[in-house]
Amino acid sequence: MTLDDIMALAPVVPVLIIEDAADAVPLARALTRGGLFALEVTLRTPAALEAIAAIAGEVEDAVVGAGTVTSATARQAAARAGARFAVSPGLIPGEGLDGPIPLLPGIATATELMAGMAHGFTAFKLFPASVVGGVSLLKALASPFPQAVFCPTGGIDAAKALDYLAEPNVACIGGSWVAPRDAVAAGDWDAITDLARAAAALPRTRPAPPILT
Repeated sequence: MTLDDIMALAPVVPVLIIEDAADAVPLARALTRGGLFALEVTLRTPAALEAIAAIAGEVEDAVVGAGTVTSATARQAAARAGARFAVSPGLIPGEGLDGPIPLLPGIATATELMAGMAHGFTAFKLFPASVVGGVSLLKALASPFPQAVFCPTGGIDAAKALDYLAEPNVACIGGSWVAPRDAVAAGDWDAITDLARAAAALPRTRPAPPILT
């Protein structure tokens, strides 16, 4: 699958910090039951790669990716674990479209966006979205960079989601609110499925392209 395919799967990509790899499969199943299929497991804990491998091997509906990928080595490790895409908070020096798995690089300024486009990227993570300008920045970037599409992440919750998804240059958003830490710790998978179902039903202005199989 291409990044465009992955970003089209649902309006929200859950951003997951998994402390215990044993939670990975039931968490992924809860999210996919609710209609969220692209799952970003951040490489912020020792359990992250094991969690990615478990989801890739056991949750057929999930398209699992790795987040907080900050180097070529991390991108390769994520691919070996079974990740199907990688998300970075910024531009990774020397990393372009070629690589073991598709990369969604992060940008926060027009200069960074231009640098990413010079390397062939057209899909970007706007990060940290709420800090760098949020919806106002997305509106400002739309005219000079009509070919760029974004997955804003950082400081977005259910209350702010609709404002972001209303922008034509936003394909999806990243958010952690669909998998609250207390619900994960309690194993309240039904509550997470309910949150995922509500997130999957959010309208977005940008039409989702057909997914080629």
